[in-house]
Amino acid sequence: MLLAGESGEAPVTPCCSENGDQKKNLKEKSDINIAALVKNEQVCEGTDNSDLPSCVSAFIEKEVGNDLKSLKKLDKLIEQMTESKMQLEEQVLTVSSEIPKRIHSALKKAEESKQFLNQFLEQETHLFSSINSHLLTAQPWMEDLGAMINQIEEIERHLAYLKWISQIEELSDNIQQYLMTNNVPEAASTLVSMAELDIKLQESSCTHLLGFMRATVKFWHKILKDKLTSDFEEILAQLHWPFITPPQSQTVGISRPASAPEIYSNLETLFCQLLKLQTSDELFTEPKQLPEKYSLPTSPSVILPIQIMLTPLQKRFRYHFRGNRQTNVISKPEWYLAQVLLWIGNHTQFLDEKIQPILDKVGSLVNARLEFSRGLMMLILEKLAADIPCLLYDDSLFCHLVDEVLLFERELHSVHGYPSTFANCMHILSEETCFQRWLTVERKFALQKMDSMLSSEAAWISQYKDITDVDEMKVPDCAETFMTLLLVITGKYKNLPTASRKLQFLELQKDLVDDFRIRLTQVMKEETRASLGFRYCAILNAVNYISTVLADWADNVFFLQLQQAALEVFAENNTLSKLQLGQLASMESSVFDDMINLLERLKHDMLTRQVDHVFREVKDAAKLYKKERWLSLPSQSEQAVMSLSSSACPLLLTLRDRLLQLEQQLCFSLFKVFWQMLVEKLDIYIYQEIILANHFNEGGAAQLHFDMTRNLFPLFSHYCKRPENYFKHVKEACILLNLNVGSALLLRDVLQSASGQPPATAALNEVGIYKLAQQDVEILLNLRTNWP
Repeated sequence: MLLAGESGEAPVTPCCSENGDQKKNLKEKSDINIAALVKNEQVCEGTDNSDLPSCVSAFIEKEVGNDLKSLKKLDKLIEQMTESKMQLEEQVLTVSSEIPKRIHSALKKAEESKQFLNQFLEQETHLFSSINSHLLTAQPWMEDLGAMINQIEEIERHLAYLKWISQIEELSDNIQQYLMTNNVPEAASTLVSMAELDIKLQESSCTHLLGFMRATVKFWHKILKDKLTSDFEEILAQLHWPFITPPQSQTVGISRPASAPEIYSNLETLFCQLLKLQTSDELFTEPKQLPEKYSLPTSPSVILPIQIMLTPLQKRFRYHFRGNRQTNVISKPEWYLAQVLLWIGNHTQFLDEKIQPILDKVGSLVNARLEFSRGLMMLILEKLAADIPCLLYDDSLFCHLVDEVLLFERELHSVHGYPSTFANCMHILSEETCFQRWLTVERKFALQKMDSMLSSEAAWISQYKDITDVDEMKVPDCAETFMTLLLVITGKYKNLPTASRKLQFLELQKDLVDDFRIRLTQVMKEETRASLGFRYCAILNAVNYISTVLADWADNVFFLQLQQAALEVFAENNTLSKLQLGQLASMESSVFDDMINLLERLKHDMLTRQVDHVFREVKDAAKLYKKERWLSLPSQSEQAVMSLSSSACPLLLTLRDRLLQLEQQLCFSLFKVFWQMLVEKLDIYIYQEIILANHFNEGGAAQLHFDMTRNLFPLFSHYCKRPENYFKHVKEACILLNLNVGSALLLRDVLQSASGQPPATAALNEVGIYKLAQQDVEILLNLRTNWP
């Protein structure tokens, strides 16, 4: 059977006059026909021309198959394939006819572009030659014009220079005119404008102009300052300034007279005028600065009116506390420190009530009282910087100076509100040489204090032994004195300006704690043979108290801030592992953790030694009780009243006496740990050495139960509500030994039949057994002799 492509009919060539819609419809039909042949193409894909007949046969077989009725499809298939062939031929012809046209069009455009480019190149050459010709022609003009521009610029500079000079002279003439008419406020305002011009000119390279401007400003500033200062001092004199006596005893004659309002009005006027001179005054007056080694914070100069008000006090201070005056005694720093505090206190009311309103009125942010205090503080800093090198190696004088300075700082900040961000005495004490000496002296005196407190007769006696409510910790005097010493050291360095200095003091404190711990350990070793003695218990109380206080301090905000500072230092120096840094950062550990761990270890060792000592005594007292004839004791029904075993009396008496003794000598928290540790050992001892080592008849089991529950357990009822819960082994053993015979037999059968199974556990829990294992229960049941 032939396909359409194999017949003798020639393919029909599509008409060239087909419009676009016809082509579109034809193309869609072609696409449908081609899609119908996709499966056939997939089947024949990869097959060469020699296999074409077999491919065609496969296609016919697939489409027609063995079903004769499918032959009806042949006409439709032939028509579809013929139509598809025509469409393909049309597409080939269309593409082959369009490509040459596109190539021709592209070549044509390239040729046109080349012509345009040649035209542009010709124009560029012409323009280049024209420009060069023009430049050659204009070169002389450019040279002449450049010279003229330079002349104009130079003339403009000269003109600007002359304008500046004219402006300066104009301002100077205005100031002179104002002063001639006694218009000082306008003269001061004009001087401010001149000073601002001076500041603007600082970037100029005109040195002569700068010099002229600065000289002019300085000339008028001196005249105005001298005049206003003289008038201001006269007003202050009328107010009896400075106030040498306290405000309560001041007798100012102008406090209520008719002239008082006028004086205060003049004071305000002059103060404001002097305030205007602040800008020009800062151009000529360098603020007093101490050497850089003191690392003082940068701060502006004290405002000019306050400087003038401070002048008489500065003269008094230098007169009394410099040179060979009797008041200038290096061993008496409290004299000049107290004097400055007195001056601040005497003038606070006047500054707050009279000067501060003036500053507020002109919109100044300056605090008059703090500005006054800052000016006086510079006198103190200069004095300290001069005196400290002279007494640096005299321990007593240096220590006295530091103490007085710290007292001065405390009052200055707390009473007078002096900010810690301002320059203060702590900056002087933080200077490297002085600071290292301070650390050395603190360490030396602290060690001396520790020697004296430990050698004192009352070292191990509590100050509050007679006051029960206060003496809960039973702290010996030496421990309380030592922690007070550490607290005082903390107060001394708390206001140091830098964290690095504070951390050095913290290391000193940790060293002192470690030293005190070692001393306590040495004394403890001397008392080891008397581990229940008064001194041994006092040492244990001391260790517990120091550890408790350090743990409380670790949560203090100040030490948490130091911990953060230490974290930053350690991170920079890589002195800690990542784990340790993480613990510090997450607040899991504290700056005192190392010390606390050592103290806790010492406390545990001492408690263990005491427990072992008492336990040995108890074991010695229990020898007769261990040998009790538990097999032959009469039953409870044979006795009128149950009574304590006579052999248990030494055991219980020893235990009672030691508990009472240590309850009186140890603090509550330590004694609680002690008796719980002792009970734990005692429970195991009675269980293993007395119960498991014997057999019990009914009377013996009842007697053991009576001795334990009615005599031993109640010894600890004063310390807890249910003491039997601390004797789990003994309590449960007594339960098993005293079970009635029927219950015991039933329990033994359950244990034997359900070994390790939940029913066994349930049965044990039902009779009150939770601690003992099943094997232990079986052993205890076998210790009973009253089986049927």
